[in-house]
Amino acid sequence: MRERRTHSKETFAGSLLLSHPAMGDANFRRSVVLMSAHSAEGAMGVVLNRPMGKRLGELNGEFALGPLAGVALFQGGPVQPEQMLLAAWQARSDGFRLHFGIEPDKAAQLLTEDGTQVRAFLGYSGWSAGQLENEMKHNAWIISDVPEDLLALAADDALWRTVLGRVGAEWRLLADEPEHPEQN
Repeated sequence: MRERRTHSKETFAGSLLLSHPAMGDANFRRSVVLMSAHSAEGAMGVVLNRPMGKRLGELNGEFALGPLAGVALFQGGPVQPEQMLLAAWQARSDGFRLHFGIEPDKAAQLLTEDGTQVRAFLGYSGWSAGQLENEMKHNAWIISDVPEDLLALAADDALWRTVLGRVGAEWRLLADEPEHPEQN
């Protein structure tokens, strides 16, 4: 099978990183990472498909009665898991727009706009200078553009299979493999 090793952009910011089907790291197994930053100094993003089954209002009394109380809470990654990040996505006529690391007031304002989703993340995914590039050389990740229907897709384990399956036919076969084929 042909590996997809390159990407047309010099930066992965604004793209999705899809973990390779063979990745064994529990932090990233079958994960979809939305990249918010990528430069020579390093990279940062959040895992989109690790819902915690809780809402922001359950996490912190500060949000219990406010407009953000119903915002879904996700495990954003293994770095600083005690830190909360707010992000908003907007599907607009001029493309997909990401607001990352926003203040609660801004998140509440964006929540009122049509076509916008706000999510809260505990922790984030981060790579030091050259680390992500090294992982790419070892085919740990597959790069994907953000699909136009991202906001409509389930934000759970099915997200990885769906987006990876759209990258190409060979990836679709691997995405549909059972997690533990020996248990078939």
